[in-house]
Amino acid sequence: MTQQITQHPSLWVERLARFGYISKGVVYSVVGLLAAQAAFGSGGKTTDTEGALQEIVNQPFGEFLLALVAIGLIGYVIFRFVQAIKDPEHKGTDAKGLAQRVGYAINGLIYAGIALSAVQIILGSDGGGNSNSRQDWTARLLSQPFGQWLVGAVGAFTIGLGFYEFYEAFSGKFRRKLDLYELDDSERKLVMGISRFGLVARGIVFCIIGWFLIQAATQSDASQAGGLGEALQAIAQQPYGPWLLGIVALGLVAYGGYMVIQARYSRIVIGS
Repeated sequence: MTQQITQHPSLWVERLARFGYISKGVVYSVVGLLAAQAAFGSGGKTTDTEGALQEIVNQPFGEFLLALVAIGLIGYVIFRFVQAIKDPEHKGTDAKGLAQRVGYAINGLIYAGIALSAVQIILGSDGGGNSNSRQDWTARLLSQPFGQWLVGAVGAFTIGLGFYEFYEAFSGKFRRKLDLYELDDSERKLVMGISRFGLVARGIVFCIIGWFLIQAATQSDASQAGGLGEALQAIAQQPYGPWLLGIVALGLVAYGGYMVIQARYSRIVIGS
């Protein structure tokens, strides 16, 4: 009986984590689908995570669907904070381990903001405006001593995250986190292809967002800061923009698929 009681919270955190991966995947897939429609001239738009949430709530039974997404995102946030604080993966307290755990916490805070936006939309608010809030915190950082350096460092870090996504995609390192033994060779290749495509697309977006922040730092202008929606707009404005946007948009849909793969096959460690 004692063993069952002690395992019960971990089981629920694991279930919330898997549900959270699905919710995260839904948000990215909606962003990608809207951008793909815009790229291929069939409606749609380039938008960010809040725009995706608004699109969900506009569907039939939208508030119910968005509530499910919000619950999943909250579960994802709980999972990230468990990883950061409880350290079930035994990352440790050396510099590398602490950096990874801080990364989990930052990721949790980011998705807590997205979950809050979902709740605000359900309650009839506009969600707060991700673009404005991003520019607001960029302006606050710029107003601090060495503010331009701080914003530039955040931009460089974001680009670093983008390159890490490329590394994970091309090295196949993410494969270690997945239990794919029940799949045959063709199914594993499909899963790996979808995952790699999604990671590369997300890496491209991260690099563009990081570049926006570096521009904001060098020009001391918070309005230069941009997020996911602005990154997709920047891609669309390049030569062969619709084609490039279409590829990245489909990649974001693939990243949504990768999140669903994570939900199904990821080795989630909760108990220490």
